[in-house]
Amino acid sequence: MPSAASLDERLSRLLHAHADAALRGGGKGLEKESLRVSDAGRLAQTPHPRSLGSALTHPHITTDYSEALLEFVTPPLADTRGTLGFLADIHAYVYRHLQDEMLWATSMPCILEGDASIPIAEYGTSNVGMMKHIYRRGLGWRYGRSMQAISGVHFNYSFPLELWPLLQEQERDRRPLRAFTDDWYFRALRNFQRLGWLVPYLFGASPALCKSFLGGRDLGFEEFDAHTFYAPHATSLRLSDIGYKNKNQARIGVTYDGLEDYVTTLNHAITTPVAEYERIGVKVDGEWRQLNANILQIENEFYGSIRPKQPIQSGERATLALKRRGVMYLEVRALDVNAYDPVGTSEPTLRFIEALLLRCLLTDSPALPPDESRDIGENHLQVARYGRDPALKLRRADREVGLRDWAHEVLESMTGICELLDGGDPRRPYSLSLAAQRAAVDDAERTPSAAVLRDMRESGESFFRFAQRLSAAHRRTLLDTPIAADVETRFSALAKDSLEKQAAIEAADRLSFEDYLRRYFSQD
Repeated sequence: MPSAASLDERLSRLLHAHADAALRGGGKGLEKESLRVSDAGRLAQTPHPRSLGSALTHPHITTDYSEALLEFVTPPLADTRGTLGFLADIHAYVYRHLQDEMLWATSMPCILEGDASIPIAEYGTSNVGMMKHIYRRGLGWRYGRSMQAISGVHFNYSFPLELWPLLQEQERDRRPLRAFTDDWYFRALRNFQRLGWLVPYLFGASPALCKSFLGGRDLGFEEFDAHTFYAPHATSLRLSDIGYKNKNQARIGVTYDGLEDYVTTLNHAITTPVAEYERIGVKVDGEWRQLNANILQIENEFYGSIRPKQPIQSGERATLALKRRGVMYLEVRALDVNAYDPVGTSEPTLRFIEALLLRCLLTDSPALPPDESRDIGENHLQVARYGRDPALKLRRADREVGLRDWAHEVLESMTGICELLDGGDPRRPYSLSLAAQRAAVDDAERTPSAAVLRDMRESGESFFRFAQRLSAAHRRTLLDTPIAADVETRFSALAKDSLEKQAAIEAADRLSFEDYLRRYFSQD
């Protein structure tokens, strides 16, 4: 095997070979979730607007857990501004078809009135549509629907294709290129897990929540006002232990040492029954409650701040797609919806995450033993709940280290990467983003989570009123933003085409749903 090399050595080799341009141009895509709400801030009870197309087949406008939880999906583009521009176009188009509703501006949901107030997403009568719906029923039975109403932003990133053969040659690695690529995607994934706590610290924006979200549970939060709980030093309550976690996932033992181990452990989880889920029942009195009673119904139920992904073909299981064609990109799932941005995220945020992923790729990445995995999980929870506490310490290599000290070390190591990614751009967008994050490490009041609490205090608003005000402001901004005629025409055509595709899928079904599921899970 090739010998280990430092980050600086790898960057120096790329520069010496005049190959630094190969670091630029990775594919950048976004998946952004937003709840549809009424003007009064109540969760929409209306169906997914037909004018937006079919949530089953539209490539860019779909739903997540709830019929009211929209999900916007951009294609992967090499240009960060292009990706954000595409997301802005989706928002502008959608707002012209929402009538009296608006998109909630925060990750934590608006006032909830119990599980019954959260309608599960519908995808039509086809087998694939029913599978998506029943999977969501199962999530509700297992974890409650409120957890599924939390919104987030997923950043999908593929390293530049031109980088792989250059890197493989410099590493003197003689394996087939796909084996090398898969292995290095996993090394980046492991390092991102080690450093992923940086994301909620720097970009977390959910330090408070409506009391209605907890449904009367006492989780030890402080009271901000009569309607709001908060944690004084929290960065992302969305990513804390109140968020979407599978309490049985600890028993899965997912390993990230490589693609084969990852697929094997996930396959074990989707084929291993759990007694408490068996007690729920799979099909009770003729009604489906969940797809199965296993640890995971399907792979997507496995929570992770970052996941290896390969686009699936129709009816294909996610682990089989990875096994057959390898890793195509990484899905970073740790970003809160930024309440201060009309589309929920920003250019500096995405540029920093891209640079961090490249830093994770080019740094040596040993396997993750169980004790380090436990420390990683605890670090993430600590930063989500207490990240702005200046005294907070994290676990690193069997010792405690101050968050600020570790963060500055990581950011300093990213300087060269950001300079290379700037590539002579006089705006220096990557370096400027890095400088902004350094300032946020020095002064936690510069983080979005601190801004949310400061804004609520200065305005005397509850979390609900704060989020309602920003949601209305973003609606005005997006409705006032001109939409190009070709964008309107393109999305209208996609909506019409998606409805026709759903109808065709439904007309073509020949199998019973039971047979469809049996065939789906028997794939090998």
